[in-house]
Amino acid sequence: MSQKVAVLGTGKIGEALLSGMIRAGWAPADLLVTARRPERAEELRTRYGVTPVTNPEAAKTADTLILTVKPQDMGTLLDELAPHIPAGRLVISGAAGIPTSYFEERLAAGTPVVRVMTNTPALVDEAMSVISAGTHATASHLAHAEEIFGAVGKTLRVPESQQDACTALSGSGPAYFFYLVEAMTDAGILLGLPRDKAHDLIVQSAIGAAVMLRDSGEHPVKLRENVTSPAGTTINAIRELENHGVRAALIAALEAARDRSRELASGNN
Repeated sequence: MSQKVAVLGTGKIGEALLSGMIRAGWAPADLLVTARRPERAEELRTRYGVTPVTNPEAAKTADTLILTVKPQDMGTLLDELAPHIPAGRLVISGAAGIPTSYFEERLAAGTPVVRVMTNTPALVDEAMSVISAGTHATASHLAHAEEIFGAVGKTLRVPESQQDACTALSGSGPAYFFYLVEAMTDAGILLGLPRDKAHDLIVQSAIGAAVMLRDSGEHPVKLRENVTSPAGTTINAIRELENHGVRAALIAALEAARDRSRELASGNN
């Protein structure tokens, strides 16, 4: 892997990506980083052996640029980069809600842009990264993005028109599970368990359920039915979830997340 890759705005997700790429076989000498604070850039150099550079230097020398700054900072970054990005340089955006057209309008004509929505489990190499091609991105550009983000989890190609839905499901998805664990932990305390024991019970149950969903090939309804005995404890709990409209609330919540992603894409911050 001799192509140079630059991660611009290297925060937690950017650092997780760097770490995963190195474990996957990328040479630190081929990895460039930029950071807002010089001490942060030096920290990354010391920890991973990568090379800190300025944003213009990254644009001039890297074969692939991965932009990981916050959406509200992307316009300023592109203004800085645009004069220095040669034609044909691959640009990968990790910013939620910003379409590839936003980059194509601000960079040289024909610049290939790939949009990626990843999520925080990248920190533990269990990310779900959703990849879409811009107007000028080819199959090889998509494959290169998959190679990079595959270092920290799974990847999935979708049309860009589906990115807002994917942001709602998987980009924000970990927060929903954390919210559910928080609520279940409180319930465990209410039922008389110490917090640490309630937490351990729920987390391991979540891990086991996730592995079963991933590996069994069974529909989630079937897996749920396997736990749901006639007149038993589980069906009574499910009845209360339905009575309180939990399913409808989840659907409404994901629709709200999708709509907000669309608002961000339209520039309504």
